[in-house]
Amino acid sequence: MSEIMKTAQSDYTGPVVVDPLTRIEGHLRVEVEVENGKIKEARTCGTLFRGLETILRGRDPRDAQHFTQRTCGVCTLTHALATTRALEDAINKPIPANATYIRNLALGMLFLHDHIVHFYHLHALDFVDVTAALNADPAKAAKIAASISPREVTADEYKTVQDKLTAFVQNGQLGPFTNAYFLGGHPAYQLDPEINLIATADYLKALRIQVETARAMAVFGAKNPHTQFMVGGGVTCYEALTPERIKEFRELYKKSREFVEQYYIPDLLAVIGGYKNWASFGGTQNFMAFGEFPAPGGERDLNSRWLKPGVIYNRKIVDAQKFDPSKIAEHVRHSWYEGEQAHTPYEGETKPAFTKMGDKDRYSWLKAPRYDNNSMETGPLAQMLVAYAQNHKIVKPLVQTVLDKLSVGSEALFSTLGRTAARGIETLAVAEQIEKWLEEYENNIGRGDKKIVEDYADPKDAKGVGFVTAPRGGLSHWLVTDANAKISNFQLVVPTTWNLGPRDAGNMPGAAEEALVGTPVADPKRPVEILRTIHSFDPCIACAVHVIDGQTNEVHKFKVL
Repeated sequence: MSEIMKTAQSDYTGPVVVDPLTRIEGHLRVEVEVENGKIKEARTCGTLFRGLETILRGRDPRDAQHFTQRTCGVCTLTHALATTRALEDAINKPIPANATYIRNLALGMLFLHDHIVHFYHLHALDFVDVTAALNADPAKAAKIAASISPREVTADEYKTVQDKLTAFVQNGQLGPFTNAYFLGGHPAYQLDPEINLIATADYLKALRIQVETARAMAVFGAKNPHTQFMVGGGVTCYEALTPERIKEFRELYKKSREFVEQYYIPDLLAVIGGYKNWASFGGTQNFMAFGEFPAPGGERDLNSRWLKPGVIYNRKIVDAQKFDPSKIAEHVRHSWYEGEQAHTPYEGETKPAFTKMGDKDRYSWLKAPRYDNNSMETGPLAQMLVAYAQNHKIVKPLVQTVLDKLSVGSEALFSTLGRTAARGIETLAVAEQIEKWLEEYENNIGRGDKKIVEDYADPKDAKGVGFVTAPRGGLSHWLVTDANAKISNFQLVVPTTWNLGPRDAGNMPGAAEEALVGTPVADPKRPVEILRTIHSFDPCIACAVHVIDGQTNEVHKFKVL
């Protein structure tokens, strides 16, 4: 790793506050203490109370998915699936094979959609300097693009993009990139102009392809977002059994997979290849994955999943341990809720008790989930590490290929760079597997199996949990019903809570808080390094961010797109 460049760093000492740093579940505030240009301590503060757990009490559990889908504006399907799986776990009966295939296909396309959008529109541009693309040679950019993938692109196409950017800048704006970049240069940006131009051009292409990927989900889901096809016992999209619908899905899937293979993955490697110094920052110690994509007939068996569950402690990827749901508990000692004690989600309480913004003791609306009293990172990196440790026949070779192309060792996985690479690896693996699921689904229909739903009675005095690996990581919904089959308790433990949650009763920091420590900050008024690590967890940031100088109280504003 001798070619790794030095990381630009200041000698600043003092606080930096980024607020609001929004996410799908609400808004996020990040407070860090910088010492000699490096982050010494961090707090991630969820600043919006959600309250869905309170809203759901007393309702019919069959209605819950239509509420829980509104938790998130992107991964609505995963919340519907988690709620439905919780209901089916309480019912304790299997669902038809076709229902599992259809769910897997829709969820697989969500992975492609979400990861494409995340890379191009939420994260990669923390590394890509759009204004530097103005200095690129379009012919050289076309040559580089042709060398990294079989895409067909000409110098004229890059020149057209460059001309558009030039017109934006001359008019005093950058169109969709307005305020997204620190004009005049920033020492933490270090890509060649041509890579900046390629990534900027493909940012625009990704805006178009994500529409096609979202349409594929709607083929079976009836609409997107907020799908309408899942019920306890299966799915209700009978048109999904017809050749016309399957053909429509396949065509949209092929377009999406082609983009992943020819644009996303090559661009990902080109961008992070210029930041191999970030293989040293943003890492955590412990990882947890629920696995995903169950085999037909194994919807409630986590070990039947194509990606298996597992837990890794202290970065020991040679020793993935079994996942035990009974070891999950949620802490509220440093959250804006009543109480001091941790509870299992089935016994969880959600009683708001706000103190004040900036409180160092209780400072977040997020709870602090823990597994076996350990802070855990969840998400693509955790799932790919677990799969790698388990010698997954598709994932392990992909991980090794990426490490080889970047000329880094496996230790680089435990970083912001590794987290970003893992998301691409997961996308490529799922894209490949979707084709196999689609073939199996068609073969099952061809054998005369047309069943997609079972009719079950509502569970009374029952408990159920639905585990889903969402694009952002481990998601679980915990359902308790009373004697009238109404919801008496419902708790959502979401990926962002695992990753962005606060300290627990033992003052142990959450995953993102841990990951930020040690990160260099080149310019405290423009802390792009904080954004890089936080965005690598995919908290879906899309609004204005205000940075407050801890010494002058001067407010610096920029927009993260």
